[in-house]
Amino acid sequence: MDLRDYEQTKFQLAELLRSSGASDSQQPRQIQDQVRDLFSRLAEDRFNLVVVGRFSRGKTSLMNAVLGVDRLPTGIRPITSVITTVTYGSTEKVIIHYSGFSIPAEISLAELPQFVTEQGNSGNYRRVSIAEVQLPVELLRRGFHFIDTPGLGSPIIENTRTTERFLPQADAFILVTSYEGPLSDEEVRFLRSASAAAQPVFIVINKQDLADSAERAEALRYMREQLQGLPEGEALGLFSLSAREGLAAKQKGDAERLAASGVGAFEAELAQFLINAKSREFLLSMCRRISAVVAELPRRDEAAQASERVAAILRRIDGGRTPQSASASESIFRAVETPPVALSQSCEICGHVANKCFDFLRTFQYEITVNPERQEHLAELGGLCTFHTWMYEQLASPQGTCIGFAGVLDRWASRLFALAVPDTGPSSNAADPSPLRVPDATACPVCETRSAAESAAAASIAKRLRQNPENALKSLSHICLPHLRLLVTEIADRSIAAKLLVREAATLRRLSEDMRRYALKHDGARRYLASDEETNAAQRALLSLAGHRTLNTPGPRG
Repeated sequence: MDLRDYEQTKFQLAELLRSSGASDSQQPRQIQDQVRDLFSRLAEDRFNLVVVGRFSRGKTSLMNAVLGVDRLPTGIRPITSVITTVTYGSTEKVIIHYSGFSIPAEISLAELPQFVTEQGNSGNYRRVSIAEVQLPVELLRRGFHFIDTPGLGSPIIENTRTTERFLPQADAFILVTSYEGPLSDEEVRFLRSASAAAQPVFIVINKQDLADSAERAEALRYMREQLQGLPEGEALGLFSLSAREGLAAKQKGDAERLAASGVGAFEAELAQFLINAKSREFLLSMCRRISAVVAELPRRDEAAQASERVAAILRRIDGGRTPQSASASESIFRAVETPPVALSQSCEICGHVANKCFDFLRTFQYEITVNPERQEHLAELGGLCTFHTWMYEQLASPQGTCIGFAGVLDRWASRLFALAVPDTGPSSNAADPSPLRVPDATACPVCETRSAAESAAAASIAKRLRQNPENALKSLSHICLPHLRLLVTEIADRSIAAKLLVREAATLRRLSEDMRRYALKHDGARRYLASDEETNAAQRALLSLAGHRTLNTPGPRG
């Protein structure tokens, strides 16, 4: 089971609660309360990774290395008793939470030292309780929360108490020391407290790039000797690494350098613990609790069906199998990085077409008020298609409509009279509906403009993809499904088309996950936990499926 499998299983459990009838308002109040609590627990679930260590050990550098970004400020000394959490956010920002009832404030990452350091916030006179750093990093989106504590060895006693208060909330502690002076007295005391509380601790000796092989061996020998005297010392993970080298390797995509840095091995062990220990136990616990709730459903058939579905999920988890087998296409999908498309960045073909249609209508609505030939041509067409008639109305004034469309109504009146009172022959009669057909996409001038703009935009993107596929795919917006078919048709190179389809599939899957997260947080009364991407997921999904509402209309599409 990987992180995505774990999250998909949570979605399955939430869907089971909805479809079983357990969440219906007709159920007994006791069941409704239990179901609401289950939704809340599923929505709030996360991985709390608490990072501790003395100043200058490289705690922030390690967090940057694991996240693969060089955004968290290093070199600052947060000796106030302020907790800094790093969570997922659609955009980079910092939310400052104050003690008491003060409204949280949003600041930039560059302003963070003013709130978490002794120099900027002496004695925490600002009454900051938590500084929440939000970064658009995929690992954080999966539920990881890095919690950076004030630091060990601080002269402020409250800092030690702040760290100790996180003992029950931590899924794992990461103690960061370094080759410059491994395992201080404060760090040993912390290890004793954590071990006595049976809390897992990963011990990182950072800055291995500053020590030669002999110095490393001696430091590791000393560390192992110190750990032997601690409760459950054998169970503590010990890792030698260079956070600086690991971050540089990730930024350059250098797998060999990443392995040499030691960061990759640390991440693999950490992920294995979180999935196999914490996640598995959480899912098993949730299955047992949900099973107990659905067993109480008044309707026996509903209870039996829901219980069997829970049992099936429980067997998969307990047997160590993933919720669903990964096909070849799934494997390709998982290998693709899917950075979030900006919330305002809709399909660029839709954007190009919208501009062209707006420019056409802006000119058109003026011309039919001053140009008799344009009025006559519009009358011959019978007006615009029904969709673009109302799009025109949004731009035109009542006076302009009266001038430009009066001739259209006269022409229609003449047609109706001719249909009602045929001049010749039995073939002309009022029962023939063909003369009553209003303009459609084949006759509307705005539809023609739209079609030409779509073709031009698709051809332009296809050209960019041919010239530089890698850069073009990175800069390309998400393409809505109505325009994706048009774009793929324009691409002659099947390998480029395949890469485009994989990218779009990955983006749709990511959007689907955002939708499921939002629904779960809504059911659990935890909408305040939703990211901007999750909050806007419903609208983005419909834009993906149908394109912009003012562009894609029924009728022939080529």
